[in-house]
Amino acid sequence: DTMAPVLPALLCLGEMRRLPPSLLGSYGKPSLSALPSPVVTSGGNVTLQCASSQGFNRFLLIKEGEDESSPALDGQRMLDGQNHALFPVGPVTPGHRWTFRCYSFYRHTPRVWSAPSDPLELLVSGLSGKPSLLTPQGPVITSGQNLTLQCRSDVGYTRFALSKEGGQDLPQRPARRPQEGLSQADFPLGPVSTVHGGQYRCYGGHGLSSEWSAPSEPLELLVAGEEPAGQSGTRLCTGPTGEPQG
Repeated sequence: DTMAPVLPALLCLGEMRRLPPSLLGSYGKPSLSALPSPVVTSGGNVTLQCASSQGFNRFLLIKEGEDESSPALDGQRMLDGQNHALFPVGPVTPGHRWTFRCYSFYRHTPRVWSAPSDPLELLVSGLSGKPSLLTPQGPVITSGQNLTLQCRSDVGYTRFALSKEGGQDLPQRPARRPQEGLSQADFPLGPVSTVHGGQYRCYGGHGLSSEWSAPSEPLELLVAGEEPAGQSGTRLCTGPTGEPQG
């Protein structure tokens, strides 16, 4: 099998304990997500889910910067037909970065791995100096309107991050100083649709430190939009889960 590179002597009782750098397979990469969220309070725990739609039934989680991997886990079938494995991680501390990738492979051909998932970095939130999150347009936005969220603080943070309840993305922006004693970052979301509705929080950080501030108070966004074509055409708002309300 030309797709199966020779596995170095790194198999221990059927478990892959180290990441062989040459074993980057040509199969489709799995997805990696954090449950319930990639934002974790310092000292807390989180579950990482590695999932594949390609039928792989074994999964491996690698933490960047470490040679050792977690033990490989058998996959479980989900309702949508994907296989997945759940990896408990924690307690999470702010001393270093928590960035992960996962791989998938077939139990009967452990010499061939998938390509790595996209990296997932956890945001470790602390207890200090929560920033403020606001929107100049107000909390009710019309579908199609350009929206910018502003995270600001008088603590002097040099960067900010934004999270959305139920989401996996954690966009980061460098801080600017619109006036003395105030740091701020703008998060343009572009023309919004009903999927942008929900609850947002932001966090402040200093330099390259992996520790972030306490979260801001939540900002609830309601997006007024139109029903899809062919439906009633009534206006709707989305609640925190993104489900239509009313």
